[in-house]
Amino acid sequence: MSHAPIAWTDALRQARFAEWLQAAAARHGLQADSLRPASADASFRRYFRVDGSQGPRIVMDAPPAQEDCKPFVAVAALLREGGVRAPAVLDWDEAQGFMLLEDLGDRTLLQALAGLDAAAAAPLYRQALGALVQLQRIPAEGQVPAYDRALLQRELDLFKPWYIERHCGVHLEAKEAEQLDICLARILDVCAVQPAVLVHRDFHSRNLMVDRTDAATPPGVLDFQDAVWGPISYDLVSLLRDAYVTWDEEVQLDWAIRWWEQARKAGLPVDADFGGFWRDFEWMGLQRHLKVLGIFARLHHRDGKDAYLADLPRVWQYAHKVAARYQGLGPLAHLLERLAGVQRLDAATF
Repeated sequence: MSHAPIAWTDALRQARFAEWLQAAAARHGLQADSLRPASADASFRRYFRVDGSQGPRIVMDAPPAQEDCKPFVAVAALLREGGVRAPAVLDWDEAQGFMLLEDLGDRTLLQALAGLDAAAAAPLYRQALGALVQLQRIPAEGQVPAYDRALLQRELDLFKPWYIERHCGVHLEAKEAEQLDICLARILDVCAVQPAVLVHRDFHSRNLMVDRTDAATPPGVLDFQDAVWGPISYDLVSLLRDAYVTWDEEVQLDWAIRWWEQARKAGLPVDADFGGFWRDFEWMGLQRHLKVLGIFARLHHRDGKDAYLADLPRVWQYAHKVAARYQGLGPLAHLLERLAGVQRLDAATF
């Protein structure tokens, strides 16, 4: 089978990659000429698939000037030791940023969900929730960065310059900016004091790989290099209020309760009162979704990655619903409504 040529913008890096791949092919029984694109993400990393005597493998190209692979390797080991299906690192040229990985398949949870209603999707989510509890049980404190208030604040700091100002073209008056800062501080007050566990940070449908032949196999977990030690509700928000797929709130509640029950049985530091946990979940989601609005806007305006724009209305809706629901967040809800007007968002776009 012939494959389309892979585009390179750096001839020297292309030559070094080819040299490394030939050597890796000899060590691992790979067919170097079978290399083809597997996926790309929001970073500078690129992924390729290559055939081999032991089945397909994944090749990562991560330029060292832009990407540090050490956290990826370290967290992969943590997850695997903790019983999570993360890819094994089979070969790594640290100096050049080339890596050979176990292939966990080519079907994401998002792809598997296509055309499914909540009832049909439930078994897939049960598997994902079980994998999340397994991940959260890993005693990784001190082995990954702390997801503390300062880091949560830095993430929120993306919202104003990239989404409000750059994407929506709105410049806040002094009073508006002050009210926004008060709301953001209130969000951090709730998020920063939640019990802490290992947090994947992007535990969602594009980073979970579903086995095509065995529905009972736990999902493979990818894109975990930014893992931190922080709020217990964060990854559940990532999964249930995913930027790429929408479920009704009653469905979210049902699945959240299932996770909460498993988490309690596993001895995780979850609130004994589900109502209290759900409030934490919602406020944590608000932090995440304001951050994501900033990130998606930055990917478009700075990096030329426009695909994420289609998901902005969904993320806006998540953020607005929570801001409008809780006392003390009214100014943020009104600001989001103003920004939606600038973008001419309406219910039909959600």
